[in-house]
Formats: sequence, C-alpha cells, structure tokens
Amino acid sequence: MVAETLRIATYNIEMTRSGPGLLLRDLLKADDPQIVAAVKVVTVLGADVLVLTGFDYDLDQVALTTLVGKLAAEGINYPYQFSIRPNTGLATGLDLDGDGKLGGPGDAQGWGRFTGEGGMAILSKLPIRDDEVRNFSEFLWRDLPGALLFDGMTPEAIAVQRLSTTGHWDVPVELPGGALLHLLAWYATPPVFDGPEDRNGRRNHDEAGFWMALLDGQLPMPAPPQPFVVIGDGNLDPVDGDGLPKAIRGVINHPALQKPSPRGKFFPQNADDSGDTADFSAKNGPGGLQVDYVLPSQDLTVTGAGVLWPKMDDPLATVLAVASRHRPVWVDIDLP
Repeated sequence: MVAETLRIATYNIEMTRSGPGLLLRDLLKADDPQIVAAVKVVTVLGADVLVLTGFDYDLDQVALTTLVGKLAAEGINYPYQFSIRPNTGLATGLDLDGDGKLGGPGDAQGWGRFTGEGGMAILSKLPIRDDEVRNFSEFLWRDLPGALLFDGMTPEAIAVQRLSTTGHWDVPVELPGGALLHLLAWYATPPVFDGPEDRNGRRNHDEAGFWMALLDGQLPMPAPPQPFVVIGDGNLDPVDGDGLPKAIRGVINHPALQKPSPRGKFFPQNADDSGDTADFSAKNGPGGLQVDYVLPSQDLTVTGAGVLWPKMDDPLATVLAVASRHRPVWVDIDLP
C-alpha cells in the first residue's frame, strides 16, 4: 500500500485589527498589503491541515469565509473550516488587571479590546468532526494541578478566571480510511506586558502545562487517543526570551510526543538551523524566537518538518516579513 503524505502546519497569521469588523473590511479590499502577502504565504505553504492563530473571530465567521475564498482564488481549497468564540475580549465584570477600572481589555477572560480579537481557526482539506470537538477553554486556571496563580488574585477572580487566554481545543480531523487525527490546538498569552506579579508569565507557563496534565491523565477529561498533534502558538521559547520555560520544555520533551529535530528545534527551510519561528526584532524586541509548535504523537511517521523561512535573497522572504512577524511551522507525516 502506498503511503500518503499529510502536511500539518500552524501559522500566526496576525490578522487581528483594533476593532470588530475591521478585519473583514480589510479582507474585502483587493490591495491590503498584509493580507495579500499572507494569502501568498498560505498558498506556498500548501498545508493539508492548517491551524491559524492571531485571526479575529466573528460570530458568523464571515471573515474566515472571506479568507477561504481568497485562498480558493489562488488555487488552494479548504472545504472544511472550524472556529469557535475565543476567550479574548470576553467580559468578566471584574477588575482582573487591578487598574481600578472595569471593562478594559485586561479585565476580559483573555486580553482583548473586543470579543474575538486574535482568535484561532482551522482550515482543512480533510473533514473536521465538529460534533466531536472538545473545547477546554472554560477550564478554570485554579483547577490545573500545581497552578501558578499569582499573588493578589481576589477570591472573585480565582472563581472565574479561565486558564486559556484564547483557547485549548481538541479537534478531530478525519483521515483517509476513517481514522481520526486529534489537533490539540492552543494560543497562549505572551509572558510579558504585566507587572512584578508576573500574571502573564505564570499563565503562559500553565497554558502549556495544560497539555502535559491532559496527556498524563491528571485532569477530569480523558487524554485523546493516538494519533494527535499538539499545535499552535505557545508564545514561549524553551531557551531564549522572557517567561517561565519549564512547561514548554516539558511539552517538547513529553514521552507521548516526538520532536521534529534532535534538539527540539525545527529545521528551517532554506535557512540556518536556529529553529526560530518568529522575528520580534522591531522596537528593541528580543529578536528571533521559537514560539510556534507542531509536535506529533509518537505513533506518527514524520517524514519532514520545518519553518518556512527562506534566506533573505529569496523573494519569498520579503512576502513573509510583510505578512506576519511569525513564520509557518510544518510537519509532514506518512499515512499508510
């Protein structure tokens, strides 16, 4: 029997805007530079299953449908899409960030100026079992074993604060032959932009730690059956930059998962082997970091993996830089 190759990828497409409806406005334009570049990147990537982070959610998913139409016009079709309301911008009615005011973006379940800012979406050439999706996004932070809750959290905040900044999903995709591949998708908060209480750093750590707890059977929800892929934007480098890297290192080195390279760093395509997946050099940022991940379960046969980050003299390098600070991360697996 001839094996089929399946490309699974994640990409923080940075299609987020400052208000509701503005992403759709820009998608409807024919000449928005960032969107034109991002569509080109997704087309070149050619993933069969693509987890997008940093994509504004709207209730009727008009923006996502419009993006899919733009991709189809460029020759890449995704007949199956999935997205649900993220925690970003979801009001709590509490002063979670302690600034003495209510209703600000830091008072939402996940930082957001409006409900759905910077959400997640999945595009797939394979059927998505929508009715079998498990959405863990309402899981309370306090309920994670060993949760690193920060000093100063009020009892009211502890009672309502969800762990997921954006979401934690288990989305089954139907493989040829009927087997299911579970996408364990998440998009964590950056571990910065807070104070000495390290609210974001602690939460970022625990958002990665959720996957370890799930795979280790430490949560009320059962672990997914193999095969599965932990995938998305963990917003944390295991070595460089700010944050508490213990949890993301634990995910990368979890015995149920395999690393696409010996060092746990992805081999970029046509570039050096730094393993970076994003460029945060602007405005005195930390530079290149590995923050986006595709980590397959041990039973899957990985035939290739990389970061779409060509050398600077490649015309695609400019397109990628215009599209997003992030670069797509991909893994190819063989399906018997």
